Amino acid sequence: MAAPALKRINLALQGGGAHGAVTWGVLDRLLEDDRLVIDSISGTSAGAVIAAALAFGIHEAGASGGRRKLDELWRKLSAFGQWTNPVKRSPFDRAVGDYSADGSPGYWWLEWMTRAFAPRQFNPLGLNPLRAALVECIDFAALRACDRVKLFMNATNVRTGKVKIFQIREVSVEAVLASACLPHLFDAVEIDGDHYWDGGFTGNPALFPFFYESQSQDIVLVHVNPLTRDKVPRTAAEIANRLNEISFNSVLLGELRAIGFVRKLLDDGWLKDEYRDRLKSIRMHSIRSDTALDDLTVASKYNVELDFLLELKNRGRLVADAWLAENFESLGRRSSVDIRTLYDGGA
Repeated sequence: MAAPALKRINLALQGGGAHGAVTWGVLDRLLEDDRLVIDSISGTSAGAVIAAALAFGIHEAGASGGRRKLDELWRKLSAFGQWTNPVKRSPFDRAVGDYSADGSPGYWWLEWMTRAFAPRQFNPLGLNPLRAALVECIDFAALRACDRVKLFMNATNVRTGKVKIFQIREVSVEAVLASACLPHLFDAVEIDGDHYWDGGFTGNPALFPFFYESQSQDIVLVHVNPLTRDKVPRTAAEIANRLNEISFNSVLLGELRAIGFVRKLLDDGWLKDEYRDRLKSIRMHSIRSDTALDDLTVASKYNVELDFLLELKNRGRLVADAWLAENFESLGRRSSVDIRTLYDGGA
């Protein structure tokens, strides 16, 4: 019996701080499935960090290398964070098994500092533990020579407000830090005379590179930022977080509308035959790992304790396992999600 044809997919990875560990779990499960081949990866913020590590792991040793590299990355992030991260759970949080870190004095200190001072005032040396973790995990010179997978990371040009896509030949530790540069925590990252902030402001993540560069028509979007929330935010932290989620999702929703529009043009025969081949028919798939984070609060995005990250990894694996069981056959054939439900209410 002939082996089943491999299914090539593109991965779109959102940001979300420590909540990105749920994406780690999703990817760990997908990489375990030898029926899948990753063509391209697009990542923003924490998603860019994950994307760079995953691409380097695949470059070194295929899917198994990707799994090992993601494991190494998150363990190093936790190890560095234990020494540099002021957000640590209170004794009460630990006693009751609450990972949210709402009772952390360090979290409330950080909230106050970032509202009252610019990054260069409370962090004049520009210390960023993420840099050390990236340098230890990824050989960027080797990654730039990778031809096993395509990589796209987006950042926001501070001066123009436009999106900047860093492709694999441009990837560097500075490019990853630029994509993950939250303006209230870090100074803008300078690359070739331009300054960049977090890519989430211009795409979370950017999907359009897949249209032009990827051989696969299947985009698997791994959600971390909730599209909808049932509860109206009440506290200052909840309001700020929801505003961040809405702004980071807005560009993504615009791209999904564009994909839906092109899909309708093709399906309803609105195009002349000579023009149909000029548009790429995209199949969208949505892994809603954001639903696995419903019980967590804003503060937990800063929690990098290893047991918490491993808990999120396990949640992500369960989400991906259920998604594969339900949607694997759709890959390469049809979208497994109605795009309209994502940009018209996210139901």
